[in-house]
Amino acid sequence: MSLRILIADDHDMVRETIAMFLDADGATVTEAACDLAGALDKIKSEPPYDLVLLDYTMPGMKGLQGLQTVLGINEGRPVGLISGTATRLIAEQALEMGAIGFLPKTLPAKSLVNAVRFMAAGETYAPVTFMSGKDNPEETDFEKALSERERQVLRGLMSAQSNKEIARDLDLQEVTIKLHVKTLCRKLDAKNRTDAAIIARDAGFV
Repeated sequence: MSLRILIADDHDMVRETIAMFLDADGATVTEAACDLAGALDKIKSEPPYDLVLLDYTMPGMKGLQGLQTVLGINEGRPVGLISGTATRLIAEQALEMGAIGFLPKTLPAKSLVNAVRFMAAGETYAPVTFMSGKDNPEETDFEKALSERERQVLRGLMSAQSNKEIARDLDLQEVTIKLHVKTLCRKLDAKNRTDAAIIARDAGFV
């Protein structure tokens, strides 16, 4: 019987890459969502998934709040977190909340596939090197110049979200987002929000 896995991530390439490797052996059926709302709809309307994978920074997540929401409606079935930006502390908090595992997007494809199958079987997974902090990447100079909130807003700009959408996802007032965008444009020497997103992408910010 095939494993049913829901991959919720707002980056098409990430979803498609994970799905491609998992679907390759014919023993796994993957479905996709690009935000928390889409993932919740599928969990409520589709047959149960053996594993739900949530991207930490996709729209609607609001950090670990989204994980808590999915854990609450998934009837005890495994829910894992995937991220390219979350820290070891966030990974530890996710596991304490009941996540079945944490997958850094830096994992080699083969390791990632094995980890997903491990989690779908109900086994907790967290890479030792990541959790020990040994391969935690140093902050870049680009990141050091920005506060955590500015980074969150910048990710929203990079996803082409409006101020209203970013405000909703971060549970802030729209006027607060406008101020953050103005500060970001000044710090990055950007002409506008689109320019800020391009500068961030060119700097390798994710």
